[in-house]
Amino acid sequence: MKSPFLAGLEVSLPLFAYAQAPSVPSEEPRSFTIADFEQFAPRNALDMVERIPGFSIREADEDQRGFGQAEENVLINGQRISSKSTSASDALARIPAQNVERIEIVDGATLDVPGLSGQVANIIAKANGVSGTWTYRQRYREKLKPALDWIEFSANGQTGTLGWTLGLETEPRRGTATGRENILDGAGNLTEFRQETSRFLADEVGVSGSLNWTPSNGHIANLNAEYNIWEPDQKENSFVFAPDGTPIRETLFTSYEQEWNSEISGDYEFGLGVGRLKLIGLQRNEHSPTRSQFFGGDLDGQNVINRAFEREVDESESILRGEYSWAGANGSDWQVSLEGALNTLDSEAQMFRSMSLETIAPVGMRDRVSVEEERAEVFITHGRSLASDLRLQVSLGAEQSEIMSDGPNGQTQAFTRPKGSASLAWDVNEKLTLNASIEREVGQLDFFDFVSNVDLNAGNNQTGNLDIVPDQRWIFSLEAERDFGSWGAVTAEVFYNDIEDLIDQVPIGMGEGPGNLETASRYGLDFEGTLRLDNFGFSGAQLEYEGFLQDTFLDDPLTGIGRDFSESTIHWYQLQFRHDVPGTDWAWGINYETFMDAPTFRRDARIQFEQTNGFAWGYIEHKNIFGMTGTIFLANLLDADERLERLVFSPDRTGQLSRVEDRNRNFGNILTLRLKGSF
Repeated sequence: MKSPFLAGLEVSLPLFAYAQAPSVPSEEPRSFTIADFEQFAPRNALDMVERIPGFSIREADEDQRGFGQAEENVLINGQRISSKSTSASDALARIPAQNVERIEIVDGATLDVPGLSGQVANIIAKANGVSGTWTYRQRYREKLKPALDWIEFSANGQTGTLGWTLGLETEPRRGTATGRENILDGAGNLTEFRQETSRFLADEVGVSGSLNWTPSNGHIANLNAEYNIWEPDQKENSFVFAPDGTPIRETLFTSYEQEWNSEISGDYEFGLGVGRLKLIGLQRNEHSPTRSQFFGGDLDGQNVINRAFEREVDESESILRGEYSWAGANGSDWQVSLEGALNTLDSEAQMFRSMSLETIAPVGMRDRVSVEEERAEVFITHGRSLASDLRLQVSLGAEQSEIMSDGPNGQTQAFTRPKGSASLAWDVNEKLTLNASIEREVGQLDFFDFVSNVDLNAGNNQTGNLDIVPDQRWIFSLEAERDFGSWGAVTAEVFYNDIEDLIDQVPIGMGEGPGNLETASRYGLDFEGTLRLDNFGFSGAQLEYEGFLQDTFLDDPLTGIGRDFSESTIHWYQLQFRHDVPGTDWAWGINYETFMDAPTFRRDARIQFEQTNGFAWGYIEHKNIFGMTGTIFLANLLDADERLERLVFSPDRTGQLSRVEDRNRNFGNILTLRLKGSF
């Protein structure tokens, strides 16, 4: 939910192929064509979906293992998006606007896609010969070389019954911040201060392609492949001074990673008996070697520190899934699905230490940990109309998982958990729709929770925990969608979670790491809307607003006192004003966002991060530069700072305040030039 300036899927369907349509709802859905977005001169489907009043894209959790139930509220030709590695926004950006026949906003409960509830955007698109989209950006930041190789390109085509897509993306990420950090004792006296500069560089490159075969016999076959490289490089330089300004010492922290990941997936769908059978397979691999080092010392050569940490991780995911769907009586639908998955993680880590800056030697033996999960899931889903304006979807199932760890104190854990959901969509009238849902959700363990980690810069070391179990929660939600016609639209959702075995930070021996808490809960409000200003006499202008508020509750495992979930969002708001100047190709806008997060709770520390003044950016856009759209963005208009306060207690948070680290950094203005088009 943060600004773009700060820096499970069923099928492998090419974005423009014809597919089996979802069940037709009893009421006509809200429908949009390219003509409805004419004032914005959209170049791709993402430009269109982002301008639908009262609707915002909900992305899936990329870290979720398996395909499971649907999470993203975007369908393409009635199907879930093609790849686990591709987000809904990425997929929509690859569809040329001229290929979109219409966009339907429907209720998730009216579809035969398990797990969907609330508003869902179904993009009906097809390929016309060879077409594609492209975007080129340049970004300029203070004290950094400009990023000039930011490119997104996709092409697609159809030849008879064979469709294809090709994609290329390169994104250079650049960031820097400078500022002062004051170190105080427990009584508030300044003991030293630091002048710090942080720099983050990363290069991300990805290529992708897919094939789709739709012969005349009604069969559908797909094959997708994707390969990505991710190479972040971080550096933080700190000059330390006594309270009177006398230089004391200098330290340097560096960290880099050279990751690659690949994914290949395919599916085959055909008619069988009274329904259709779909078989799906996926193989994903990731290789991630990382190294971090912290070194420095006093200016007189004393108190030298030189520590390094290396870790190499290999991950894999293999999935086989089968789905059988058929239509029942009176407009009802059924689906039975069975999924099996094998997930693995292999980690090797090594610490290094030295009392000099010239050489460094390993400490102890390499730490080797392997984790493997065998998981199976079965679901049956049924949807039916209870009345002409009321539809129900019920999904019942169970998950069986066995996790085996091989390393120090390795063990095997097995879990069998019931899962399921029920959602009800009620079209109250032409302007108001209500969606109610209840879900029993089983969380997934992060394999890295089994593996110890060392943070040389912040000192936030983690102890791996082999005894944690997945969390389980009941999720209750009620969503209202109100269409105000020419005034705009609003969507609001209230929710409540009752949680067992929440994973949060807990003491482990003399250290700390992830662990389970017996009970926890959260409730909140999520809303978005559009207010068109034409009715106020401001022709071509509109205000989009979005917000999220929540309160979370748990008993602190160290103090026993109630507190928020560590690092949870307390509130987040965003306003986006845009004015398309009537009778011209010009547009301009100003956006603003602000947030508050709960503190990070460590065994001996309470850490609070905030962004003072909020974050604002503005832009000027021309919608027809030889058929292209050009935009100039200027970000951080309010000169926001990033502030971090770390309160350290002795011997832990049950003791006395012993140290305060108060850091304030400024990251300057950000200028971005963007040119995009389609063909």
